[in-house]
Amino acid sequence: MRNKLTAIIFKEENMYVAENPETGVASQGYTIEEALENLKEAVELYLEETGESIEEKEIIVTTFNL
Repeated sequence: MRNKLTAIIFKEENMYVAENPETGVASQGYTIEEALENLKEAVELYLEETGESIEEKEIIVTTFNL
């Protein structure tokens, strides 16, 4: 069974950073596509190494003003 996970992506200098809030794993790449592919690989490795399973969470992403 494949899980649908969340990726939060932001640009930092000349790279994109992709974070997965379900696992706390982050990765990066020079393009959005590369950052997502690297994140997918990093999450897969993380789950294999830790033996953890992914619990379904409601993820809410929003903005706020300061």
